[in-house]
Amino acid sequence: MRHLYLNGAWQPSASGEWIGVVNPATEETVDRVPAGSPADVEVAVAAARRALPEWSRTAPAERARLLAAAADLIRDRADQIARIVATDVGTPYGLAARVQTLLPAEVLSSYAGLAETYDFEGGRVGNSRVLREPAGVVGAITPWNYPLHQAVAKVAPALAAGCTVVLKPSEVAPLAAYAFAEILDEVGLPRGVFNMLSGRGSVVGEALATHPEVDMVSFTGSTRAGRRVAALAAETVKRVTLELGGKSASVVLPDADLGAAVKATVANAYLNSGQTCSALTRMIVHRDQYDDAVWLAVDLARTYTVGDPFDEGTRLGPLVSAAQRERVVRYINRGEEEGARLVTGGVDNPRERGFYVEPTVFAGVEPGMVIEQEEIFGPVLVIVPYSRGENEAVDIANGTPYGLAGAVWAGDEEHALSVARRLRAGQVTVNGGRFNPLAPFGGYKQSGVGRELGVSGLEEFLETKAVHL
Repeated sequence: MRHLYLNGAWQPSASGEWIGVVNPATEETVDRVPAGSPADVEVAVAAARRALPEWSRTAPAERARLLAAAADLIRDRADQIARIVATDVGTPYGLAARVQTLLPAEVLSSYAGLAETYDFEGGRVGNSRVLREPAGVVGAITPWNYPLHQAVAKVAPALAAGCTVVLKPSEVAPLAAYAFAEILDEVGLPRGVFNMLSGRGSVVGEALATHPEVDMVSFTGSTRAGRRVAALAAETVKRVTLELGGKSASVVLPDADLGAAVKATVANAYLNSGQTCSALTRMIVHRDQYDDAVWLAVDLARTYTVGDPFDEGTRLGPLVSAAQRERVVRYINRGEEEGARLVTGGVDNPRERGFYVEPTVFAGVEPGMVIEQEEIFGPVLVIVPYSRGENEAVDIANGTPYGLAGAVWAGDEEHALSVARRLRAGQVTVNGGRFNPLAPFGGYKQSGVGRELGVSGLEEFLETKAVHL
């Protein structure tokens, strides 16, 4: 069984208990990790607190050097890490290599650069100097769907800012976080600067959120769990950032390239088997083009071959767990009960073993249906018609409790941009614009509080001090 990474060394958990890591394609247990305990949290937080004064005073250039070295090691081990993610998440290997491995390396490199160039001394305002200082000890709680990226998106800016960190990865798919911890140990971070505890959120996560010596909690996960973390952290008035769920809309205007819009929306909706918080899972199309859009989506969905993550022809791997498959199946059944038309896919498992769901498309979806309002987190696309113009399309897009992402497709870029401005979402793609890991990422409404990535992500881990001279 593996150990916990505490105060610069691998140590057994005080609990003596373990959690099995299951390969979702085979349903076999492939590894075991400790079920961390509150006592382990005490050790980790104490180590991070002891390390904070010296690390916060470490020159930004030295912090940058260590982060850059870690990014290089991720690139060197890209194949190994991609195989880990394909095994314990189920992401197809090729996608895992590109998105689950090389993207985190790029993000880590970006924070190495920011650590060197960001003006922590700030500027002057009248007779005052404005300083930016580390927030302190950070509890970082990350999910299973992008296990390395989400860890890097929190740990890298926290370390760049001069904070110390206790990372709690998801117990469902923790192995990429172990690979990351090994890398941070190898590059020579001082003892206690980075600590990692595997374990259940109800135990380790809650102990971090309530610990009086944790200054900040950065959480990514479901909106329901985020509410719990925020409530617990409020007892000690911690700084909290939350990156939560989404039900993002792809708005297709009548003059858009319909084929391009549908193809990109389907690809985004099925990315990582739909287990992506910013997935474009609602496509909003004018009534005049609706039937064409539905059948284009159906034809495209049927090209997403379901299979083993290590098979070259696989485009859609399994869902991460039996519980996640059951959740998605419940939503598909609910969609049919509500009167939506299941035009492809469904609840049958296309393989004898593994937690698979076929790529699914619903037509005849009306605003307010459960499958149109709630995050499913599986390969399920719902297509919603509008007929009264773009105001109606915008109202539908904004008509959920979420506001994480969106997309607008139009024949004229300026027109698309004007509609994008009206979407209540943290990031909006116009005509297929490429994802930018230097731009801020986060949501409006119940999709979260705060931002990750780029300068905005760094500043979440900084306090502002005014010194009057």
